[in-house]
Amino acid sequence: MYIAIFTDMNFLSHFYFDRNTPNVNIVLGAVLPDLLKNANKSWNVHPEKHPELFDKVGLGDLLQGWKRHLHVDLLFHSSAFFSEKTQDLKRLLVPILKDSRVRPSFLAHIGVELLLDHLLIEQQKIVITSFYDNLEAVAEDDLIGFLHSCKIDDTPLFFKFFNSFKSSRYLLSYQKLDNIGYALQRICMRVWEHPFSEKNIYDLNVVLEFYKNKLQVDFMVIFEEIENRLI
Repeated sequence: MYIAIFTDMNFLSHFYFDRNTPNVNIVLGAVLPDLLKNANKSWNVHPEKHPELFDKVGLGDLLQGWKRHLHVDLLFHSSAFFSEKTQDLKRLLVPILKDSRVRPSFLAHIGVELLLDHLLIEQQKIVITSFYDNLEAVAEDDLIGFLHSCKIDDTPLFFKFFNSFKSSRYLLSYQKLDNIGYALQRICMRVWEHPFSEKNIYDLNVVLEFYKNKLQVDFMVIFEEIENRLI
C-alpha cells in the first residue's frame, strides 16, 4: 500500500477562505499548489501564466482556485500580522535552538502557519471533514485534464499521493497541539540531519503551547483582513 509522506502545509488556512464555496473544483484548486509540491517537489508549474490552456469546463474552476491560493499567499506573507507574529515566535525560539542547526526564522515561519491551522480547528472556524468531502467530490477527469494542461504526464504518481492524502485524513491530527510540534520536527528533518535533541523537542513543545495561547487572542485578524480583500 502506498503511504504518502507529507510536507506539512497550511492547507486548512487556505480552505478557510473557501469553506462556504459550493464549487468543489475551486476548493481543490485553492490547495492544489501545495498538493503538487508534496507529490513531487520537482513539479514547478505556473498555470496562471497560461489561462488559455484551461478554457474548458471544470479546468477553469480549478485554475480559479489555484490563482486564489497565490493571492492569499501574497496577502498573508506580506502582511504586518505575519511579520509581527513570526518575529515574536522567533524571539522565543532563538534561546532554545542555540545548540541546534535549525534556523529560528525557518521554524518560526512554519510554526505560525501550522498554529493558525490548529487554532482554526480548535475555535471551530472550519470543519475538517468538509474539507475532505470537497476533495472527494472532484471529478477525476477534471483533475487529470488540469495536470495534462500543466504538462504533468505522470498522473499515476500524483493520484497515489492524492488518494493517500485523502484516505489518511492526516489533517485531523492538527486538532492536538502536540502534533503540531511533531509536524515541525519532521519538516526540519527534511532539511537538517538530527535537527533536535530531546531537550530541544521538550522546549519546542513548551514554546508552542505558550505562543499558541498568545496567538489565539487575535489570530482571526489576519483571516478577516484577507477575506475582506478577496471580496
